[in-house]
Amino acid sequence: MSVKLKDIYRIAVEHGMRQDKRDQSELDRVLANARKAYDKLDESEKEFFDTEKLTNPYADTRICLGDPEMEIRGLITGIDMEAAEVLLADRLREKGAVIDLVFAHHPEGPGFANLHEVMLMQADLWADQGVGIGAADALIGPRAQEVRRRIMPANHYRAIDAARLLDFASMSCHTPADNSVNAFVQAHIEAAEPETLDDVVKALREIPEYKDAAKKGYGPILIQGSGSNRPGRMVVDMTGGTEGPTDALDRLSAAGVGTLVGMHYSEEHRKRAEKLKLNLIIAGHISSDVIGMNLILDEIEKAGDIEIVCTSGMVRVKRS
Repeated sequence: MSVKLKDIYRIAVEHGMRQDKRDQSELDRVLANARKAYDKLDESEKEFFDTEKLTNPYADTRICLGDPEMEIRGLITGIDMEAAEVLLADRLREKGAVIDLVFAHHPEGPGFANLHEVMLMQADLWADQGVGIGAADALIGPRAQEVRRRIMPANHYRAIDAARLLDFASMSCHTPADNSVNAFVQAHIEAAEPETLDDVVKALREIPEYKDAAKKGYGPILIQGSGSNRPGRMVVDMTGGTEGPTDALDRLSAAGVGTLVGMHYSEEHRKRAEKLKLNLIIAGHISSDVIGMNLILDEIEKAGDIEIVCTSGMVRVKRS
């Protein structure tokens, strides 16, 4: 059975929504707000509105290039799919590989330009842990705008332009994959029932992608707290675009969170956590992204026959 580009896009978004920590009513509210914003625009302004927001709550996940109806016989996927990876795809195609789609995790083009929009979901994730939603909204708003200003000067379409010249379709899948790994790792460490922080790290290393990363020298690591200490309430913190503000750590600690397990934390975050006596475990950035993308690829492979080539940090692990 053939798979179309629009099928891959739909599968990614729908799976991301199923794995979203927010309930369906909140996702419906996000989509309804997008509709209200669109309907209020003058006709002259509507051409600048991204209408994908009406059905997709993840601004960092988009078909960047290609006819949605095109059949995808094969794709090349990786965490960062820049111009170099597009050239690699073209070289592999010259050697006989069937590659129609460049399938990136980290967003390109419109997904990169609007990455800040998905950060607003972090308020709901904190509220789920007992932080007041008013305070959570107030915390994430300025941080999202800071990220927006930081990425505005970027060359958002460089890799997409390369894909266009070499006749590839292009798509990015960011928050749906991050939602997937977030839910997967949370369930895994809760099932493990670790008694100490060292046990949490050991439990993470049971996951094939983290085990592979540990062998390569960048596996899960405790960066704040003593390994013999009890973890308390464990919260996996791997979705919502990118790192939130350090002030959020104060609120989470006050709400009773004992240990945060994330893809990455800045030194500023670590120092704040040290003052709060909040435990931090870095599971690994690329390896966490790989888990999320593998879970999405499992769903895509259920839809039909498709060749998958991995590069740029991807290590394929099938779970279905």
